[in-house]
Amino acid sequence: MTDKNDHIANDILFEWLLRRGDTALVLGHRVSEWCGHSPVLEEDIALANIALDLIGQARMWLSLAGEVEGKGRGENELAYLRDAWDFRNVLLAEQPNGDFGKTMMRQFFIDVFQMQMLKALQGSTDPRIAAIAAKAGKEVAYHLDRSADLVIRLGDGTPESHQRMQTALDELWSYTGEMFASDAVDRAMAEAGLAPDPASLQAEWQATVQEVLTDATLTVPEGTFAHKGGLEGRHTEHLGHILAEMQFLQRAYPGATW
Repeated sequence: MTDKNDHIANDILFEWLLRRGDTALVLGHRVSEWCGHSPVLEEDIALANIALDLIGQARMWLSLAGEVEGKGRGENELAYLRDAWDFRNVLLAEQPNGDFGKTMMRQFFIDVFQMQMLKALQGSTDPRIAAIAAKAGKEVAYHLDRSADLVIRLGDGTPESHQRMQTALDELWSYTGEMFASDAVDRAMAEAGLAPDPASLQAEWQATVQEVLTDATLTVPEGTFAHKGGLEGRHTEHLGHILAEMQFLQRAYPGATW
């Protein structure tokens, strides 16, 4: 137990911090794949900056996770020396970029959730969590403003852009429910006043998302099925491909430094 969190087990806090850090890290890597390939130069620069923001957030969460774990692992070891089954990101973050519209839809879904989560985390009883949330929240506010605007512009744009955005919505919608799937870790964090129960954020998330999708003239798919497993370490095949690229240097040259 730690002095600051003697009311919650370290393994629970560690697990929760991995969920925040891993989702930011994996999404940041996905977004970085657009560098040099975006449809216009402005978007290339914007996406590169968003990727840097996300990786910076991952560094903060994973550094704190390493501190809480107390086994000598820092942000680098947690990012580069864990296998896929040890990652705790939501499945939505690891989904392939697809076209620009699909990338924006994925970003929008996660941005809305992150904005609500980070806002709540600024009231955490752990000042370290609150401080990270305050910094990350400013960045995500910008991310959300852009992704929501682009979802509307593309959804309510040309017939082709509208169809692409509807296809992206149809393909990704079933991955959104995992963000609100509460378990024992979430309940323990909520009871300790460290973090909100993600299930409590779902109604506001749905209202915000629905408002934007309505403006984008897009139709939410029917059904409530949700892909799950990422938060417990059960991932799609896509994460393995991401890690093979992201971790290559550290795996090939363990402990190498510049």
